[in-house]
Amino acid sequence: MSSKTSATSPVRLLCSAILVFILLAGITALILYLVYRPSRPHFSILSTAIYQLGNGTASAAIPATAITTTMQFTILIRNPNERASIRYDRLSAYVTYHDQAITAPAALPPLYQERDSAVAVSPVIGGGPVPVSGDIASGLMTDEAYGVVALRLVILGRLRYKPGPFHSPWYGMYVRCDMLVGARKGVSGQVPLLGAPGCDVDF
Repeated sequence: MSSKTSATSPVRLLCSAILVFILLAGITALILYLVYRPSRPHFSILSTAIYQLGNGTASAAIPATAITTTMQFTILIRNPNERASIRYDRLSAYVTYHDQAITAPAALPPLYQERDSAVAVSPVIGGGPVPVSGDIASGLMTDEAYGVVALRLVILGRLRYKPGPFHSPWYGMYVRCDMLVGARKGVSGQVPLLGAPGCDVDF
């Protein structure tokens, strides 16, 4: 009886050691996750300039309902994480009106953001004609005549966190910033932002 017990004792000790190791590893991973758990970055629109917004000149290559738009946005990106830096890649941005794109996607350069920091970027978006429906073209003309246009800036890309010595996987990023701008046909340059534009960040 004693020989059988002594034979199985090393196996039990080995199993107990493995279980303790797994438990400690799990507790350590949980602590690291709670310490380094990153928050999503914050995006906000500081200013908007419109250099062109309206129907382009119709031709054989450009339909009568094409919208030609050139805009510039100053976007503040804040990393609220005190323990994690952020790297952004494959960024692009475009503008929509009533859920229909009125600019082609514009590629943006990669960005690296230190911990607990903020950076402002000012991309110029648009410049070429984009085909839209007749309702969108007429609605935009009506809003310009009224002096208030509802726009959405969409930013796509991916990001990864660097919390301490670790690297997170890449996450797909979708940012949408809704705004009301004071815009009138024929007026070019800086336009007023009406209210406080809000930006939502989704992964």
